[in-house]
Amino acid sequence: MQRITGTYVSSTTLGEVVRSFVPHSLPPQDPALEPELWQHQLRAAGQALTRLSVVTGLVPSVDWLLYSTIRREALLTSQIEGTQATLTDLFDHEAGLVTDNADDVEEVTNYLQAFRLVRKNMRDEHGLPLSVRLLCDAHRLLLSGTRGASKQPGEIRRSQNWIGGSRPGNAAFVPPPPEHLAVLLADLEQFIHAEQHGLPPLVRIALLHAQFETIHPFLDGNGRLGRLLITALFEHWGLLSEPLLYLSGYLKRHQGEYYRLLSAVRTQGDWEAWVGFFLDAVTGAATEAEGSIIALATLVTSDRRRLLVEPMAGSVAYRLFEMLPTTPRFTIESIRQKLATSFPTANAAVKLLVALGIVEERSGQRKNRVFSYQRYIDILSQ
Repeated sequence: MQRITGTYVSSTTLGEVVRSFVPHSLPPQDPALEPELWQHQLRAAGQALTRLSVVTGLVPSVDWLLYSTIRREALLTSQIEGTQATLTDLFDHEAGLVTDNADDVEEVTNYLQAFRLVRKNMRDEHGLPLSVRLLCDAHRLLLSGTRGASKQPGEIRRSQNWIGGSRPGNAAFVPPPPEHLAVLLADLEQFIHAEQHGLPPLVRIALLHAQFETIHPFLDGNGRLGRLLITALFEHWGLLSEPLLYLSGYLKRHQGEYYRLLSAVRTQGDWEAWVGFFLDAVTGAATEAEGSIIALATLVTSDRRRLLVEPMAGSVAYRLFEMLPTTPRFTIESIRQKLATSFPTANAAVKLLVALGIVEERSGQRKNRVFSYQRYIDILSQ
């Protein structure tokens, strides 16, 4: 039996009469969802998340894991929307180096700022809870100063939008008219904080992401903000103590299926297929993150051991090495400033790490040379 997940209403947009979709409130009904349908996938996802948490606890510093994971998620979620920036571009930007695609890098860094804002509020007893207001504040940062700056940053849209097509009349999907958004978003927020609904947290996250993307409450940035909501919900419901899951990598590789199943929720009421896909995505992403953490930790441990047995290594070289996971691209001057040392001392430390094969010079220039912890970046870029 096909489930009805919403109603269509007629509205006029840019002189065309279009049918806008207004989704029903969560959770889905007629028939209701049966979590037993995904018991094997839920178990696999739960086990993968547990392994990820265990591996994280074996790493000496969670800070550099967070640094890399958050940036990878920021990059991949932006790439789903067409951003062309790379991890190297982002690391270069953070090192103060000039990049060719500054606008794309700005979109990625804006996501990082929005993400930090949400986490800070959720972890502060005086901060905003996970709410529409907090998402609006995050949206303001997400679109600040970028190509979306004219799309009402931080404001729920006051006009009709559409997805796909060159105009509303040939759009692939037309979200709810603006006059429906207040009620829809209030229902969404209520579902986040409801005490009882009989559904596992991972299923609820899948439902909330699909519902947010269907509502499409902003003129721009809905995809990125909807995926940021996924990460926030993992923390809100205590599924991971740290945001070490970069789900956007899986969604980017399966982008066609991702969009097709979201559409099938609206057109066919097929929540079951979407939730199953989402649970597989969690399992796949957690397994990938676990492997990545092991590879990164192995690399750093091996390189540290090489440095520790080097008789020429001094305190500056040690300090420089410990900075590499959070400063994988740098110039000697930028390192000199961070280490608060002289240029010759910083230069000697860099030369030692180059001689040991830990870092390498990548610019090919005589002046303003750029150095890279390249094997670390290569693991992150896989």
